[in-house]
Amino acid sequence: MSRSSQLKIALIQADLFWKEKIANFSMFEEKIWEIGQKVDLIILPEMFPTGFSMDAEELAEPMNLTICKWMQQQAAQTGAVITGSAIIKENQHFFNRLLWVDPNGHIEFYDKRHLFRMAQEDEHFDAGRRLPIFQLKGWRILPQVCYDLRFPIWSRNTHIDGQMAYDLVFYVASWPAPRVSAWDALLPARAIENLAYSIGVNRIGVDGNEVPYCGHSAAFDFKGKCLLDLGELENEGLITLDGDALDDYRQKFPAWMDSDRFSIDL
Repeated sequence: MSRSSQLKIALIQADLFWKEKIANFSMFEEKIWEIGQKVDLIILPEMFPTGFSMDAEELAEPMNLTICKWMQQQAAQTGAVITGSAIIKENQHFFNRLLWVDPNGHIEFYDKRHLFRMAQEDEHFDAGRRLPIFQLKGWRILPQVCYDLRFPIWSRNTHIDGQMAYDLVFYVASWPAPRVSAWDALLPARAIENLAYSIGVNRIGVDGNEVPYCGHSAAFDFKGKCLLDLGELENEGLITLDGDALDDYRQKFPAWMDSDRFSIDL
């Protein structure tokens, strides 16, 4: 499939109701309809139905239940792919799972690889063992979740026969305010080093553990230039990515040709 020259994306930065799925569904449904125009992709924060909770046994649900069905409904109604992470149970294991749901109801997923041990996430969830690349209108898109941002090898853009693995990397997050300087620095760094667009969608507010969040959801181009910054308030933002500009830059500045070969032990 040839790639569309443009990809239109909506970022939704919101406060979350603590462990209240129905309230969060209602809130996000309103915000999705406030977008007011056709987009290709809608990105929600990490654990958008519940907030970043370690109460996995209480909050988890299997695939194709309430969370998945709500996302399928939103994707069908908007004609856009909708993505965000949630707590999913599978064979007695719990995952912080990023769900990628298209308008036809098809679901793909990525399980968070790097679990945030400072919040004991590694004690309650299983780490992901695969790194998928999603396709949308010919764009190759790498999904990531929050703490993954600190591990550049996991998102390193590789190339085969002159084609890079992905065009866009995005992060859904519950990134606390005290460490937001790292978020602000690493998002453009991932764009620059991988010659790709980079997007991060973070939440705002204070969660049930009294952890504060200040947003700073943003989009960066392949040079690290900020294209969109949602600041620290509840907000939605639209960004249109230019595929032709990306191709032109990769051709004129082919740093990817000098990248190191490596493999990751999964």
